[in-house]
Amino acid sequence: INDNAGIAPVKVDEPLIDLLEQCVEWEEQSQGAVNVCMGSVLEIWHEYRERYIGTENGELPPMEELEAAARHTDINSLVIDREAGTVYLTDPEASLDLGAVAKGYATEQIARKLYADGFTSFAMSSGGNVRVMDAPADGSKTAWVIGIQDPSASMESGDYVDSVIANNISVVTSGDYQRYYTVGGVRYHHIIDPTTCRPAAYWRAVTVLCADSGLADALSTALFTLPQAEGQALLDRYGAEAMWVDASGGEVFSPGFSAYLRT
Repeated sequence: INDNAGIAPVKVDEPLIDLLEQCVEWEEQSQGAVNVCMGSVLEIWHEYRERYIGTENGELPPMEELEAAARHTDINSLVIDREAGTVYLTDPEASLDLGAVAKGYATEQIARKLYADGFTSFAMSSGGNVRVMDAPADGSKTAWVIGIQDPSASMESGDYVDSVIANNISVVTSGDYQRYYTVGGVRYHHIIDPTTCRPAAYWRAVTVLCADSGLADALSTALFTLPQAEGQALLDRYGAEAMWVDASGGEVFSPGFSAYLRT
């Protein structure tokens, strides 16, 4: 699709049509906080992150380059023709990036297929996206226990800020602590605020609880780029719950999140 931007529609499989239609809705409901047409901006950050990851002498993308790329992120340039089975980017400089949504969407589709095939008790983990069905089949517990990583801890330490107990739900976390590079001692992570074209600076991590893993993936990204009040309004729209972790390690919970906390 990206290679044919401004050239011609591309024939795609129905699951991609389904996902992209969901993405258009999520972009509208989040007022642009999660936008799969941000590819032109995200690609610049990706190139810099790959170039300087693991070094202490990185550089930041020039703001004028980011601003120029941001002029090609209009979701209206995405044309989906379900009847023809095609997707087209009308702007030749536009680019799709499904990093904020595809993993959660795929996780949800796999979970539904497994359940339909008779696997009624299972837990799936796909790197920050956890989807559970029913209770553990061995009867050892009445619900799954899912840890939420401490953003200040290393992956190897296994330290958690909290854990939740849940069945038939998705637990999805977006954070600044895995994909980043350093410039002048400051971390620059991969979750970019569409309004600034720079890494979002509100939170260290956001964990979302809701039934659909695809929606949870989109919401966790959106909430990461929004102040808490705006994020809560988005949660209310979808009937989801969330936990925010701020720069000092403080935790903020949506009204219904505490019901899932392990005590």
